[in-house]
Amino acid sequence: MTRKQRFENLFGMLPVLYPDARCLLDYDGSPFRLLISTILAAQTTDRKVNEVTPKLWSRYGSPAELADAPSDELERIVHPLGFFRNKARAVARAAERVAVDFGGRVPPSMSGLLSIPGVGRKTANVVLGEAFGKPALIVDTHVRRLSLRLDLTRKKNPDLVERDLAEHVPPARRTSFSHQLGFHGRQVCHARKPACASCVFDDFCPHRGVGRKGK
Repeated sequence: MTRKQRFENLFGMLPVLYPDARCLLDYDGSPFRLLISTILAAQTTDRKVNEVTPKLWSRYGSPAELADAPSDELERIVHPLGFFRNKARAVARAAERVAVDFGGRVPPSMSGLLSIPGVGRKTANVVLGEAFGKPALIVDTHVRRLSLRLDLTRKKNPDLVERDLAEHVPPARRTSFSHQLGFHGRQVCHARKPACASCVFDDFCPHRGVGRKGK
């Protein structure tokens, strides 16, 4: 089966399997809250971030307030997420850039988002796709893993994975495709023990990098 055919199979099957696939971070429609939540989500789960952010927003509701927050207080709030010193510093710097350079409003462009400290293409695409409704391929750890296993790309660098996926995924489907593929990674195609025997993609998946039939 060609790569193009695998994409076509996924386009037909993923929306049926995961019609409710979405961003799992709670952000109340606020681009700024989504930006900060996505930065905090590095190397932890969305569920853990959602447990922490209500306390963060109750104390620091705007970019300016978060930028001026005492570092020890920020560290205490984000401590459960791990790497708390780095994360406290990252969200404060991001908030300062939004407050000072963008008038308190998150920029709705890739270039603007990438100018914010701590923001890479994955974070920027989350914000563009979710908060601004723009076509965005969100290459998180799940999408990267499945893209390699399904042989949708041979690249390992997330930015190059995004580029290869963009050649096949129409703009209108990019955000939903990212979430649907990510849901499959969470529920079936796990990092250590993919459930290949029960996977509906088993017949056309090359199982690249997981051995014969995932065993």
